[in-house]
Amino acid sequence: MSSQLKESKIAFIGGGNMAAAIIGGLTVTGIAKQNIVVSEPWAVNRDKMAAQGLRVTTSNADAARDAHLVILAVKPQVAQGVCRELADAWSSSSSSPLVISIAAGITLASLQAWFKPTGQEGAAAPPHIVRVMPNTPALVGEGASGLFAANDVSGAERELATALVRSVSKAVEWVDREELIDVVTGLSGSGPAYFFAMVEHLVESATKLGLTREQATRLATQTCLGAGKMLVESPEEPAQLRKNVTSPNGTTAAALDSFEASGFAGIVDKAVNAATTRGEELGRTLGQ
Repeated sequence: MSSQLKESKIAFIGGGNMAAAIIGGLTVTGIAKQNIVVSEPWAVNRDKMAAQGLRVTTSNADAARDAHLVILAVKPQVAQGVCRELADAWSSSSSSPLVISIAAGITLASLQAWFKPTGQEGAAAPPHIVRVMPNTPALVGEGASGLFAANDVSGAERELATALVRSVSKAVEWVDREELIDVVTGLSGSGPAYFFAMVEHLVESATKLGLTREQATRLATQTCLGAGKMLVESPEEPAQLRKNVTSPNGTTAAALDSFEASGFAGIVDKAVNAATTRGEELGRTLGQ
C-alpha cells in the first residue's frame, strides 16, 4: 500500500454503494478509519458508516476542509452543485486536495469550471482532478477501473489515485484520452449488468427445459464464476478459450452457431456503443 495514501486524510462526498466499497477496500488494506470522513445526506447511509466507526457528517464543506484526497461519489445530476459548494469552502484556503471523480459522464472541463476559485485574494487554485470509472464488483474486491488525469496531475498524484483504486480493483487501466473513459463505462462500468442479464436468461431457458429454478441458478452462476476465473488466470486469449471448449459438431458448437445466426457480435457491439454514447450524452447535458 502507498505510504502517501496511508498518511492521507480522505473525504468521501457521497456515501452510497460505490463509496462504501472503496472505503471497505481502504480499511482492509490498512487505512485508519480516523483518516476517513463521509459526507452523506441520507440518514440510513450515514448510520451504516457510523456503525463501522467512520466519521460522518451532512456537510460537504466540513468533510472536505482538511482533506488531502476528496472522492466525488455523487450522482452526476448533483455534481455541479456539490463542486461549487466545495469551491466556496476552499476559496479561503491556500491549497486544494486531489479530487477523484467517479461521477459518470462529467468531463474534466465541467469539473474544472465548477471548481474555479471565486477570486478572493489568496484563494487556492482549482484542485487537480482524476476521473475514475469503477464498477460494482468493487463491492466484493473484484473491480475493474479506468482512470484519466488532467494535465496538471503530478506523478505522485497519479500514484495516489492508483493506490486508492487498487484497494477494490483487480484491473486498473489508465487511458490517455478522456473520451476513452466513456468506452470504459460501456465496457466495464456497465459490463456487470450484461453478465447478470446473460445468466438471467440462461436460468430462464434451463427452467423451461425442466430444471428447477434453484438448480439452474446454481449451475449458471457457478459457470459464470468459473469461466471468469479461467479468463483471469489463463494465459490464453478469450477466443482460444472459446475454441478449447468447442468440439466440432458438438453441443457447444451448436449453441455458438445459434449465437452467430442471431447476430451475437453485432448485439454486443451495439450494446457497448449504446452505453458509451449515453456516457457522452450525460457529459454534454449535465456539463452545461
